[in-house]
This record gives sequence, structure tokens and C-alpha cells, in this order.
Amino acid sequence: MVKIEKIKNNIVLPIYAFIFAFFIGGLVIVFSDPEVMSNIKSPGKFLTSAGAKIGNAYLAVFQGSIYDINLARGESFFKGFYPLSETIVTATPLILTGLAVTLAFRSGLFNIGAQGQFIFGAIGASYVGFHFDLPPVIHPIASILAGVFLAGIYGGIVGLLKAKTGAHEVIVTIMLNYVAGFFILWLLKTTLFLRPGRIDPIAPEVSENSRLPLLLGKDLRIHAGIFIALLAALFVWWLLAKSTLGFKFRAVGSNANAARSAGISIPFVTTLTMVLCGALAGLGGAVHVLGTEHALTSGIGGSLGFDAITVALLGRAAPLGTVVAAFLFAALRTGGVTLQSNTGTPAEIIQVIQALIVLFIAAPALVKGIFRLKNTSAEKTLTAKGWNG
Repeated sequence: MVKIEKIKNNIVLPIYAFIFAFFIGGLVIVFSDPEVMSNIKSPGKFLTSAGAKIGNAYLAVFQGSIYDINLARGESFFKGFYPLSETIVTATPLILTGLAVTLAFRSGLFNIGAQGQFIFGAIGASYVGFHFDLPPVIHPIASILAGVFLAGIYGGIVGLLKAKTGAHEVIVTIMLNYVAGFFILWLLKTTLFLRPGRIDPIAPEVSENSRLPLLLGKDLRIHAGIFIALLAALFVWWLLAKSTLGFKFRAVGSNANAARSAGISIPFVTTLTMVLCGALAGLGGAVHVLGTEHALTSGIGGSLGFDAITVALLGRAAPLGTVVAAFLFAALRTGGVTLQSNTGTPAEIIQVIQALIVLFIAAPALVKGIFRLKNTSAEKTLTAKGWNG
């Protein structure tokens, strides 16, 4: 019965959050469209035009993120799945950075530093990728390991500071995000990383041998990184659900005082948690460079590290939920481009929908009240740490 209730909380609430968010997003689309609002004095015409506007908008999101029949006309049926391949490409680093935040949540920590850890992972993978000349199979593995190691150390700094000095991980990770952002700006101006013949901050492209293999040919960007991301999610699930170490993580996350009384070393768990979180985010950075970007730039991280917080919240601090949430947010992001080009609706509407989803997930009193959903243990940890919901 408890397991059924947990599944209900972890699956049903995000579904209802999406429904509510898309409903309100539809209202925003309608009320921001002058043509639709010009019919407001005629209820029948207004409802018809409003329904058509919302339908066309969300159809455009579907076509831009899952399947576009226009691409398949006159060519192969599978050509229409190009948007889905882009969604998967976008979701890959989101899964890994989301897992970095999820693991911290389950251990009673807030890893707001996935952005900085992602950047350091990208730096490590990029350096090994363009500086060394290794065989095809060994080179990507060495590049990934370099990124994972570097980011793991960077994340471990946070855990060590918290364990030894009591420094709050939220403050430390936020500050280290700034450090990473400015560090990569400086690094790309050095002779070590600056591409020969260029003055703009961009590193040399990683060698062909170090790049992750494409899965469906050169016309599609989907690469082997998606399998790495899914294996990482499986590892985090096993770690938390099946291993002794994962039990310690969850015990500290649920009640640190009780865990300490049971003989669990809180400093050890805190430090190791942040090392693993940094490694996961760094893996995302490495996969991003070796899979799609192929060259380190100052904006390599984009907003992936911060989107990871949203993904982890939507995923209810569970590995499987994080994977699903990453795909959903990737679909919204890729679909937003088609939304604007096909319907003229501002792509910022997608950001409004994302914000609403986070609102309903992080502070879901209305949803829980209507559907009688109880707090999960992960949510209780978040609430105890100062997050409402």
C-alpha cells in the first residue's frame, strides 16, 4: 500500500502539474494574441479562435519535438523523427546534470553547483580530446574520465568544506558556479586552450577519434551519449535502492542525527555525495563536448546546470523521474523553436509553462489538496531544508 502511494505521488502529481501548466499556458497564449482577443465580444467566435490558437500552438510544439509530418512528405517516414532525435540530444546532458542534483537531494543536500561542475567536466574532456592522439575506443573513454575526475574533485570541494567547516553547500555551490564561469573565460584566452589563428575564446575541436559515435548517420545528431546517460541513471538507482552506501546516503538525507547515532559518518557521506554529484554533472559536460559541441566555448554550459534543478524537482528526486523530466523539458525546449516559427507565438511561452510546472511541483498545495497526494520522504527532506511543498 505504501509503495502504491509512493508511485501515485511520483507519477500522478507531475502529470497533473503538466496538465495545469499547459492549461494556464494556453490561457496566456490566448490572452496575449490580439487577433483572438478581437473576437471576445462574440463568445462563440472567441472560443473557436481560442481553441484553434491553442491547438495549433501545441501541435507546433509536438512537431518540433517529436514528429514532423512535413519532413516526411516526399521522403522516408523516419525522416519525420528528426525532431525526436534533437529532443534526445537535448535531454542527454539534462539527464546527467539532473541526476547530480537528484543524488544530492536524496542525501539531504542542495547541489546548486551542477553548472560549475558541468563546465569543469567539459574542460577536462575537451583538453584530452584535442591535446592527445589516442586510438578511437580509448580516446573518448580517456576524455570522459578526465572530465568526470576533474568535476568530481570540483564537487568534492563543496562536500569537504561542508564536512570540515560547516559551510552551507548552497552558498558554496553558487559561488563556485561563478568561479567556474570566470575560470573558463580566462582559460580560453590562454595559449593552452585558445585555438590557433583565433582571438575569440574557443578551444580547438576535439579529434575525430575522441568523439562519441553517431547512432543514426551524419544527418542526425543523436549519439551514444544517450546510452551513457541512461546507464548513469541506472547506476544512481542501484546506488540509492540496492547498495549499502546508498542506504547511508538516504539515511543521512532523511535524518542526519539518527544516522549519526547509528554510526554513519556524516562528513564522509557528505563529501562522497558531492564528489559523485560533481562526477555526474562532469559526465554531462564531457558527453556534451564529445557528442555534439566538439569544441569548448565560454557558453558551453548554457543554462543546463540550472535547468538540472528544475528537472530534479519535477522528477521528484528519483532517478527514473529525473530521466522522464529531462525528456519532457527537452521536448519543450526543442518544440519552442517550432512554436514561434509556425504560429508566431513567442517562444517565451515555453519558459512560462516550465516555470508553472516547477511552481506546481515545488509548491503543489492545490494539486495535493484536490487529489489527496501525500508528501514523499524526498519531499519531507526538501521541506525540512527550507523548500515549501
